[in-house]
Amino acid sequence: MSQEKLSEFVEVTAREFDIPGVAVGVLAGGQEFVASHGMTSLDNPLPVDDKTLFHLASVTKTFTATALMRLVAAGKVDLDAPVRRYVPELVLADETAAAQITVLNLLNHTAGLDWNLIDTEDGDGSLAAFVAKMADLALIAPPGARASYSQAGYNLAGRIIENVTGLSFEKAISSLVLEPAGLSNTFFEPDDIMVRRFAVGHNRGEDGALRSAQPWKSWRAGMRGNNPGGGIVSSVSDLLAWARFHLGAAEGVLPAEVLRRMQEPTIELRASTLGDAFGICWFLREVDGVRTIGHGGSGNGQFAELLIVPERDFAVVSLANAGPDGYPFNQAVVRWALEHYLGVVERDPEPIPYDQTRAREVAGRYEIDAMNLDLATDGTRLTLEVGIKPEIRQASQDDMPPDYPPAAVGFLPGDGDEYIITEGGLKGQRGFFTRDDSGTVVGVDLAGRLFSRVTGAS
Repeated sequence: MSQEKLSEFVEVTAREFDIPGVAVGVLAGGQEFVASHGMTSLDNPLPVDDKTLFHLASVTKTFTATALMRLVAAGKVDLDAPVRRYVPELVLADETAAAQITVLNLLNHTAGLDWNLIDTEDGDGSLAAFVAKMADLALIAPPGARASYSQAGYNLAGRIIENVTGLSFEKAISSLVLEPAGLSNTFFEPDDIMVRRFAVGHNRGEDGALRSAQPWKSWRAGMRGNNPGGGIVSSVSDLLAWARFHLGAAEGVLPAEVLRRMQEPTIELRASTLGDAFGICWFLREVDGVRTIGHGGSGNGQFAELLIVPERDFAVVSLANAGPDGYPFNQAVVRWALEHYLGVVERDPEPIPYDQTRAREVAGRYEIDAMNLDLATDGTRLTLEVGIKPEIRQASQDDMPPDYPPAAVGFLPGDGDEYIITEGGLKGQRGFFTRDDSGTVVGVDLAGRLFSRVTGAS
């Protein structure tokens, strides 16, 4: 596959989704192919290139997990040990859970912690301060009972790294991961970012116009408590080097068996766009009979995607600086690269026709700590709307990404509890409904997170 074909596809697709700036990288057959298009910012434009910095958001978790696995390999951390062995100051709403949660529970999202701790007040932005507030975080399941994607869990994992190394999280990541992997264009701090070329996120308003996203990350500068779960900033060239690291270039840094362990299933996922299972951090997904590992990230108007195919020595990276369409742009790039470089074809499952009885059964409001999810039916179709809680948006001094407007949802064949979103910025996302012992729908999973039911249909 030629460089020209990649560049052509990236340009056409970026224009189709109206993304101001994108950067794409492919590792195939031992060669790297990079294509970029557009500008870093609509207000202060510079051309995007392979060194342009993007906020990677949750792709950060792969760095946090890898650093922690270096400590595991060195015998300094035990995956099966309770977190309190390393973070004795941990207090949660449930004392039993606080005593039982293990390091592995954090790394494969089975700790039973809600998505994140939402703090709109000024104060100490350190990781230690974040962990000190975790008693306010809701618990959604006993430790080990199920997977539910948790930013807070990874921030707590970052605190393990700080306590074990005696370094700040950011310095520890640099020492344990960035420097050994040769990633010289990957940072956390604004002071490192602002002297280099970086992409600005954009969000599309109700009028259809794109506007620069503020704050630049999803939180204000200096609020370091979310760095382990989503604070890293990097370029497409460094992410390709990161993919090479996990494809085997880590020799001498991480034992091969530790890398393999990160890529092996630890808990299965049901009907999830994220994958078929969690490894240690990685989303594990079989595509057209081929095993892949990957991770995505969504920040404030910036979206990142990294997918690796270990058996084929292949990787694809896609970075985009506009929401909500950065997500479907990245998915389109990943699918195109898999098909054109490997002959691997991914297709969404087809939903069954609208079923009014099933639609009425699931209609209602669901929530996590930060967001509401509303399912509604007008008698002809089922729609899903998800957005930041109004009280949180109102209390925050920062701009926040716009909500996702109602989009059509279809049930998938089978028991009727699995679904797929068929339009909008979340098109292609899959999930499932959770029932209690009586068979009543009490929750819905979206993007790997459990939203608990608050009300039925109005």
